[in-house]
Amino acid sequence: MCSCRRLGGGLVQPGGSLRLSCAASGFTLANYVIGWFRQAPGKEREGVSCISSSDHTTYYSDSVTGRFTISRDNAKNTVYLQMNSLKPEDTAVYRCAVGIRYGSGSCPIRLNYYAMDYWGKGTLVTVSS
Repeated sequence: MCSCRRLGGGLVQPGGSLRLSCAASGFTLANYVIGWFRQAPGKEREGVSCISSSDHTTYYSDSVTGRFTISRDNAKNTVYLQMNSLKPEDTAVYRCAVGIRYGSGSCPIRLNYYAMDYWGKGTLVTVSS
C-alpha cells in the first residue's frame, strides 16, 4: 500500500510550489513503477507522471510537462512529485499508485488508472489566491 503525504500544506497560490510524497509500507518502492494521478471535481482521473524502476525513465502528461518533476529517494523509500508554477487548473485530489504487475520494469505505455495495482490515500491540492 502507498501512503501519499503533502508537504507545506495543500493550499497554494498560483505560481507557487508544493511537493507531494509517496511512502509505502510493505513495499520497496525502488523495485516498482510508481505513478502519480489526480482527479479534479467533475473530471476523469488523470495520470500526470510516472517513474520506472529499471531504466530511470519518467513520464509526464502534457498538462504538467515542464512544471512537475517526479523523483525517487530510495534511502527513504519515498517517491516525490515536485509541483512548480502551479495553476488553478492543477487543483485536484492527488494519489500515488504502485504498478506491481510491471515488476522491476518500465512505466506502461499509457498511464491509465486501470494500469496500476495499489493506490495510496488522496491528498487535496488547492491552487487559489
